[in-house]
Amino acid sequence: MGIEICWGGELTSEIRHDIFDFKQIISLNNLFSAWREFKRNKSKRQDVRLFGFSLEDNLFALREELQNETYQPSKYTSFYIQDPKLRNIHKAIIKDRIVHQSIFRLIYYIFDRHFIFDSYSCRFNKGTHKGVDRLEKFIRQVGRNHTRTTYVLKCDVKKFFDSIDQKILFSLIKKEIKDERTLNLVKVIISSFSKEEGKGLPLGNVTSQLFANIYLNELDQFVKHRLKQKYYLRYCDDFVIVARQIEDLSKLIRPINEFLNNQLKLFLHPDKISISKVTQGIDFLGYVILPHYRVLRTKTKRRMLAKINSRNLTSYLGVLDHCRGYRLSQKIKQVVCSILPKG
Repeated sequence: MGIEICWGGELTSEIRHDIFDFKQIISLNNLFSAWREFKRNKSKRQDVRLFGFSLEDNLFALREELQNETYQPSKYTSFYIQDPKLRNIHKAIIKDRIVHQSIFRLIYYIFDRHFIFDSYSCRFNKGTHKGVDRLEKFIRQVGRNHTRTTYVLKCDVKKFFDSIDQKILFSLIKKEIKDERTLNLVKVIISSFSKEEGKGLPLGNVTSQLFANIYLNELDQFVKHRLKQKYYLRYCDDFVIVARQIEDLSKLIRPINEFLNNQLKLFLHPDKISISKVTQGIDFLGYVILPHYRVLRTKTKRRMLAKINSRNLTSYLGVLDHCRGYRLSQKIKQVVCSILPKG
């Protein structure tokens, strides 16, 4: 599962190619908006407070660096999270994250309008729940409301973020962004991190999630328009295809892997390619989809019960609203009640 990055609704949707330029990115209005976007739900953090204490001085200095093209990103802070598998996150300093937000705010819609409808990771009005809902709809359509046997191909791109080729990514961005100074800044951000020479994006940047969708949009277009797969959807580096015949899905694996290798220098994870009958349950984005209902993935249940507390109770109950989870929700409430101080 991909990491969810949330943002608010201050983005500018009406960006025209012929008038978009670097001045819009470094405008004080955009930098202040990027700051407000960045500090959402972070205002109590000491480093955020410290930056905000001298906010105008910091943003004016940042704007001057960007204007003079002397801006250089600082080193990332590396740490690990369980999501549910262990992931290496690289966090930028506040100044750099404001730059990321300032770019993201102005180029998101330029690229998003070229993405397929059924790409669900880190896009406005998409997300995990809508992705699972859409997969259920595909399964009902292909299986004629569960009256016919239906199969689902699931694939995962191997070490996706670490394997992104930075030259290929930049060439894809250049197709839509023509302003040279903007491109120079984008190149600085892309090259500020590498897993090995010329490869990789940091998990943690808001720009990385957009860049990932730009990169894998090439795969989306290939599967939808070259392979003519109507019932295809993707969430970050995980994707599924629904079909009536297992043979039809088997035939897709080789051309998809060859496209990834030849065009994007990526590979499917050989241990994460599966074709399953819907009646066996389709494990996708934390849920297991079965005919007529869905349940929470067993590992997700265990993690939820292990981490539940009064602060995340509402969030976890919200997850259970999207599946058959009444018994688990009652159990979670009992766990929270047992750990709350009495009296």
